[in-house]
Amino acid sequence: IPRRGRLQKRESFALVKGAVLLVEEGEREGLNEETLPSLLGPRQGGRASDTQRRHLHAMISLLRPEDTVKLAVRLESVSPVRVRYLLIIGTLNQKQESLLLGMDFPGSDSDECTIGLVLPIWSDTQVYLDGDGGFSVTSAEVTRIFKPVSIQTMWSVLQALHGCCERAVRGAVIPGCGLEWAQHYRDNVESDQQCLNEWAAMTGLESVRRGTGGRSSLNRESVEKDIKAQLRDIMRTEDLENITSKQVRTALESRIGIDMKDYKEYIDNEMMVTMAQMDKPSRILDYLYLGSEWNAANFEELQKNNVGYILNVTKEIDNFFPESYSYMNVRVYDVEATDLLSYWNNTYMFISKARCSTHTHTVMVYLTPYEIYCLCMGVSRSASTVIAYLMKQQGWTLDQALNHVRERRSIVQPNEGFLKQLHTYSGILNCPLEEEVQARNPPAICPQRSSHRE
Repeated sequence: IPRRGRLQKRESFALVKGAVLLVEEGEREGLNEETLPSLLGPRQGGRASDTQRRHLHAMISLLRPEDTVKLAVRLESVSPVRVRYLLIIGTLNQKQESLLLGMDFPGSDSDECTIGLVLPIWSDTQVYLDGDGGFSVTSAEVTRIFKPVSIQTMWSVLQALHGCCERAVRGAVIPGCGLEWAQHYRDNVESDQQCLNEWAAMTGLESVRRGTGGRSSLNRESVEKDIKAQLRDIMRTEDLENITSKQVRTALESRIGIDMKDYKEYIDNEMMVTMAQMDKPSRILDYLYLGSEWNAANFEELQKNNVGYILNVTKEIDNFFPESYSYMNVRVYDVEATDLLSYWNNTYMFISKARCSTHTHTVMVYLTPYEIYCLCMGVSRSASTVIAYLMKQQGWTLDQALNHVRERRSIVQPNEGFLKQLHTYSGILNCPLEEEVQARNPPAICPQRSSHRE
């Protein structure tokens, strides 16, 4: 899409129903129907309508030349006519500052839009599921609620927001310090009062339903178990680009027979966990994948990736196919007090053994739903184990290994206890005594592979 102004550059976007994603320079080559889902999230694809393309052109025309759309998602509206988008905007500076823009179209056929919301992303910005099919963003004590038009688009924007918040923390983008360019957009807020009111509050979309009786007296644990089972079946069979969280709740109410008003937050969290699990495993090295419980339970996917060895770094999940794959289990919880370091020599040997397999099998390291990033949690145990392997195998520093894994799986976030252990492990690997031990007892490595220690 040609850009106006002094930059005169062209940018590529991936457009699907309900969402628009900027395709970075390194991602453009080889972009096709198969790679598109990995950019926008699991099970996403399809083609954008001409209306969406026109809307994108109109929204870009309101940006400064040095700013760009990182992601745009369509939101629900109380009006049956108006069309609303939430944009994540980035600019060219060292801090990689970001802000949210709300865009209003008077109708789907309109080629003109106005700005109705400007919300900077600061280092204290927090994102939460609102328990009613959307999410809230609190930034500098200002809270706004957004409801994407589908589960799929909500997943896409949550992942993008997670990255923006992390960059704001790393860049120390403190409220009142930086983001001066946001004033340009504040000066150009021109949406009418009805649109401004909707950006300020969306109480009109609150879902309130009468109790249906029946099994309402069942204990919460039993109901949540039923919800989880039925939810997975719904998300496995429905088109996630065309179903909202509220529609999922309605389906759950029909299947289970009770009012789901008291379970909104639980349902939204479980949906995001399931979405994360449904994503494809992340290829860390040619022979090493980091995936989810969902991936490890997908026999066809395991076969497609030629997986022969599975490293299960969980205490909650059993091995799914013990008759078909070689497993190593590290049965620990994801808490800071867990001693994970003592396992890393053995996990290194296990992965090295898989690498040397005569059948050139790959290894999958998988994690539990509790480790999936969903607003407040991150990949921890399994990621730490993979990072430790890369430090030893590749001769990388902790920062190099951590950055490599995050580039391939952006939700990675070892807990503080595991980060301290990784620092300790880095010191052990760089200790001369460690080199002598390695020389006397070389690990099981493939003869054809060279490393910094051979």
